Amino acid sequence: MSSGYPGPSSSPSNPYPAPSRPPADRSGYGHGPAGASPYGHSPAPYDRQAPVQPPIWHGGQRSAGLGTGTIVALCVVGFAGLWGLWIALSQVGPAPAAIGFLAALIPLAVVLAAVMWLDRWEPEPKVMLLIALLWGAGVSVVLSFYGNTAVSMAVYEATGDPNQANIIGAVVSAPVLEETTKGLGVLLIFLLRRKYFDGVVDGIVYAAVVAAGFAFTENIIYFGRAVEILPSIFFTRGVMSPFAHILFTACIGIALGIASRHRNAAAVWWLFPVGLLGAMALHALWNASASLGQVTGNENTFFLVYGLVQIPLFVAAIVLAFWLRRQESAAIRARLTEYAGAGWFAPHEIEMVASLRTRAQARAWAARMGPNAAAAMKRFQKDATSLAYLRQRAISGRADLRTHGSGEAELLASLSADRQAFQAAAPQAFGR
Repeated sequence: MSSGYPGPSSSPSNPYPAPSRPPADRSGYGHGPAGASPYGHSPAPYDRQAPVQPPIWHGGQRSAGLGTGTIVALCVVGFAGLWGLWIALSQVGPAPAAIGFLAALIPLAVVLAAVMWLDRWEPEPKVMLLIALLWGAGVSVVLSFYGNTAVSMAVYEATGDPNQANIIGAVVSAPVLEETTKGLGVLLIFLLRRKYFDGVVDGIVYAAVVAAGFAFTENIIYFGRAVEILPSIFFTRGVMSPFAHILFTACIGIALGIASRHRNAAAVWWLFPVGLLGAMALHALWNASASLGQVTGNENTFFLVYGLVQIPLFVAAIVLAFWLRRQESAAIRARLTEYAGAGWFAPHEIEMVASLRTRAQARAWAARMGPNAAAAMKRFQKDATSLAYLRQRAISGRADLRTHGSGEAELLASLSADRQAFQAAAPQAFGR
């Protein structure tokens, strides 16, 4: 089955590590801890004399504490988030802001649910998603608010025309400042927490969460300003365009996702501007259609752009999301099959890990045997997925092969521990 990802390379310039083989001394279900990862040769063949794997599933997941840098980042973006809410409160007043806050929670929940659906293969750390959300709702809002205000005031002072100031602010200033500030948040996550950025899916997820945070605070202001006609405004922003900011900033996420899998580490410095320009262009087109409709009094302008541009873009984004999920599945299956050739996985385990449907079935099955079995199942699925991505990075030339062996050994040891934990938690699955 073609995975759509680069396969093993035999080029001497890209000596990726072959999967390490389980120790010869194996007993019971599962294998022993990993040994050193050999380099430069094909995986060892599957040991046909090894104990037969029972036709069941197993699991595991590790957790890490918050580092000092993460805590500092949370404090900074948390303060900025409060500042963003204060801006919304100062713009509309306490009561309208409260109404706007509650109304803005609805499109936010819809958008985050869609993001979580896309991010099911290897979910991003919750703390990183929280930082991304607060960056959008706080840092981006604060910088954009004061920047847009300054530009609009400058244009008004130069022209004396408030309509011109509003149009330039909406069509030029807002797309440039808002997409830049949102994009910087995604770029910082890429640069400072590179291990959490492993492809286009991750790029879209972080970009979407940043954009969702920005749209949330912005919606509080829009909804609060129009409490008298809230149903109409909510329909426009919460029903017709809840994914507008996400589609804009997703251009940046896609660009950085491509950079994360590029062999040239410097690719980010030309891919990021390309994504940023795409985000600005879409944002400017969206705002221009709304501004022209208001100026001319012809709402058909907005709906024409909405039908000809925004709906096709949204459909294309849905198609891309499904395609990316299929690519992730194919990559996991291909990489774990290589480990199966070295004796680490049975075929049924690969099929379980590489399918979201069978993952859910396996977790439900394990849950019937108790919470410890369910936890072991989740850990196994997480560790197996991490192992597949680790090998994918090595094969595509994006991993430091000096540290790859230790990371691989740790994950393989964790997988063995996961199996043992499941066996201890659910002995009935083994007929014991």
